[in-house]
Amino acid sequence: MARKCEITGASPKRGGKIHRRGLAKKKGGIGMHVTKVVPRWHLPNLKTKRVWVPELKKFVTVKATARAHKTISKNGAYKTLRKAGAVK
Repeated sequence: MARKCEITGASPKRGGKIHRRGLAKKKGGIGMHVTKVVPRWHLPNLKTKRVWVPELKKFVTVKATARAHKTISKNGAYKTLRKAGAVK
């Protein structure tokens, strides 16, 4: 299964982390030096949860981000999942 949110569509994004070396001047060093920009992945905060859908009278397993789970609790399970195309 892909690392993708079923509701928001959030997926991993490529990014970079600045790699620094040395001790900061504040801490008594000679300063920080940027040596390289290291590639990395920014992964979505995915959680797999069973959500009760009262309209269908059953549980639906959803792989979604924490933000999407907040949306489900705010707007209702059936309305949110139907809009995302997770249920019919």
